[in-house]
Amino acid sequence: MNFIIASLVGYLFGSVPFALVIGKVFYNTDVREHGSKNLGASNAGRVLGKKAAFTIAFLDTSKAAVAVWIAYMLYGQEVAIVAGIATSLGHCYPIFAKFKGGKAVSTAAGYLLALSVLSGSASWIIGLVPVFTFFGLLKLFKMVSLASISAVTIATILLFLLQPNLWISLSFSLVAAIVIVRHHENIGRIMAGTERKIKWMG
Repeated sequence: MNFIIASLVGYLFGSVPFALVIGKVFYNTDVREHGSKNLGASNAGRVLGKKAAFTIAFLDTSKAAVAVWIAYMLYGQEVAIVAGIATSLGHCYPIFAKFKGGKAVSTAAGYLLALSVLSGSASWIIGLVPVFTFFGLLKLFKMVSLASISAVTIATILLFLLQPNLWISLSFSLVAAIVIVRHHENIGRIMAGTERKIKWMG
């Protein structure tokens, strides 16, 4: 029953469409009608600007971290892992936005943040290296997709190498796989040299 409750709460947390809410409330814009038409921070930045992008990324990251920590405090580590996966699924397929959401990058970051704290002495490496990877590649290549795929891949490797809990590593592997699958069209454009580059980050 605890796993069911955690899955439901995590999914509902993930389903909160901050890009849609902020776009409509503060910009009178439905981001689903512009750009790539998804509810991620990247598309929000493309449509609404840098300030909106970072705000939405922070909120989407927070909803994953909060869901995991609530589950952890109430039910323990194994249940928290389930909550984290459910949050990412909720972000991709939100019940509050007709099941059309983002690509789970920010929620993966929030999940990783929570997992890194649970990982003991290597937590700062597990938490910070993927962040630096993301922003470093974003600065160099201006492609959110490339930066995102690289960051979740490196995070997965670090979890397997630097902490002993196999379930943590496998759970984040699943979330990373969700991120990569959600970017399958971007991967095709990267290989073809036609991927969109952001203009809102200098």
